[in-house]
Amino acid sequence: MKIAITGKGGVGKTTFAAMISRLLAEQGYSVLGVDADPDANLALALGFPKQLIDEIVPISEMKNLVAERTASTPGTFGTMFKMNPQVSDIPEKYCKEYNGVKVLTMGTVDTGGSGCVCPEHVLLKTLTSHLILGNKDVVVMDMEAGIEHLGRGTAKFVDAFIVVVEPGERSLQTYRKVKTLAQDIGVQKIFVVANKVRNEKDEKFILENVEADKCLGFIHYNPNIVDSDRSDLSPFDSNNQIKEEVLVISNKLKEVL
Repeated sequence: MKIAITGKGGVGKTTFAAMISRLLAEQGYSVLGVDADPDANLALALGFPKQLIDEIVPISEMKNLVAERTASTPGTFGTMFKMNPQVSDIPEKYCKEYNGVKVLTMGTVDTGGSGCVCPEHVLLKTLTSHLILGNKDVVVMDMEAGIEHLGRGTAKFVDAFIVVVEPGERSLQTYRKVKTLAQDIGVQKIFVVANKVRNEKDEKFILENVEADKCLGFIHYNPNIVDSDRSDLSPFDSNNQIKEEVLVISNKLKEVL
């Protein structure tokens, strides 16, 4: 199972990515969480202790690794380098693990724009393809907010996109754009998880705007999630109701993949 989780900024996609990763790990799956959001905080949402988080270095910032794998010179731009770097050993060497979930933080590329063809970009793109096509783990990718990554085709070969939405028109608009662009790059399975749902009125609003077979389920607003963030704890550990809701979503996801 290779899934990419996206959505409008602030809807709770990282929270959901962490919760489904923890659930699958508890069920005995080997889970690799890929933090592909420039604002990387998946490890925090998974409940990693601060000391372990401080040890995480994004792959894009490992200049010596980038130079070694692409045969490039650190700090240069516009020179020749390998377009097919060796990446198969990177997940095992550089991921961190806690609560049964391995995390690999990708980082971002600042040089030459978001679509640049530079050593860092090539390494990240090749690594992403390997994680999706060649890795045997369940891969949960926490993507950057919005739809920019879809335009670059970063997650072209995932089994499904899950768009986290709130009961509001702006996040549903993002879902519609994601759906269109994902289909353009060949991803046919695009689903919705509704977060911060307060009542039946919110549920009805979601179901009126999302096809019934595309909605995996609801995560209701829960102050324990906010409290867990303040306490540097995983939201998965904050409340049994949350676990039950994520379990329903996970079971439905397995049925449709």
